[in-house]
Amino acid sequence: MNVILWTIASVLAVAFLGAGAMKLLQPKAKLAVSGMGWTQDFAPAAIKAIGLLELLAVVGLILPGILHIAPVLVPLAAVGLVALMVGAAVTHARRREPQMIIINVVLLVLAAVVVWGRFGPYAFTT
Repeated sequence: MNVILWTIASVLAVAFLGAGAMKLLQPKAKLAVSGMGWTQDFAPAAIKAIGLLELLAVVGLILPGILHIAPVLVPLAAVGLVALMVGAAVTHARRREPQMIIINVVLLVLAAVVVWGRFGPYAFTT
């Protein structure tokens, strides 16, 4: 199960590395044109903050477990992603974008599995 949890955390890290970097590096107008219509409803600073949170979650999912320094940060980072995906799903529901909600739910479930595993039976031992 440890390998599965690492695999899920890695998949989440890759997904959110790309998404977070895009939000931080591209202007709001370019994001909106590239398929992120939800950005029209948010201030540029809020979009950058979401991107930064996603990148912080990437770091929290991987580095503490690899370095064995404060490994409790791994499930906490996953909790943060669960919260971000709840917010994303609500935003897409308000915009009537069901296809995006499906993606949010899949990512939420993956993050929730990491939370369950790392806070529960497969926690890192010190």
